[in-house]
Amino acid sequence: MDGSEIYLGKAIQSLGTETFSEALKIWLSKCIDFDNIATLAYFQDRPPIALMYDAFSPIAQMSLEKTYLTGAYLLDPFHDLHTRKAPAGLYQLKDIAPDHFMRNRYFRDYYQNTGMIDELVFTAYPAKGVSVHVCLGRDQKSGNRFAQRATRNAARIAPVVTALAESHWTDLNTTGQYNEQDLITKLIQSAQQMYNIKLSPRQAQVAILILRGHSSVSIGLRLEVSAQTVKVFRKQLYKKCEISSQVELFSLFLPLLGSTN
Repeated sequence: MDGSEIYLGKAIQSLGTETFSEALKIWLSKCIDFDNIATLAYFQDRPPIALMYDAFSPIAQMSLEKTYLTGAYLLDPFHDLHTRKAPAGLYQLKDIAPDHFMRNRYFRDYYQNTGMIDELVFTAYPAKGVSVHVCLGRDQKSGNRFAQRATRNAARIAPVVTALAESHWTDLNTTGQYNEQDLITKLIQSAQQMYNIKLSPRQAQVAILILRGHSSVSIGLRLEVSAQTVKVFRKQLYKKCEISSQVELFSLFLPLLGSTN
């Protein structure tokens, strides 16, 4: 025993009470060295909500509230876990991100500009259609990614974390079913209304995949077309939007993502 069991016991005792999130945070801090923590709930029919967050910098907190929760979450690899209904357990950003994620504008604006360096996430499913993500972050305070020992410790306790989350947040609920095609349709409508740009379904789909950090090869695999065909789609998209870079694409489409909610 390393002493963390005492704090685990307190977390178990606090299930169903307002003190649970704090007790969970304290127990996790005894097991893993992290700089910040957030717990987010994802739904089928509406944007995610922050159940708690702690030790975020002012910039990170503003980005979470004003950018991520209002639309940018649709580009995030952890939201993709939710929509894919990935098994409950532990996930690390580097293992689930698309192949060009670290190069894209969303990563630079949301992760790098907020000081976030690495993230470990426990994913749980407390109710049908609802996932809860307990996110542990490393940022500029430590200046390093999670060490292998921390990742091993997180994997070891993951079944306990997910069981606690699924027991505590059973009151969360959602309706309907998330559908990527609905997002594409709403994006097309928003582009028409806001910019008078008439996107085809394929162009809207490629735009979303680019902004999520997929390379032409990765997009081609998803759409079952060649990478060269994807490059043609990208060229057509940029021409129709009268832009020449992914930076401009991000600036143009981020307000559209917010309008789809």
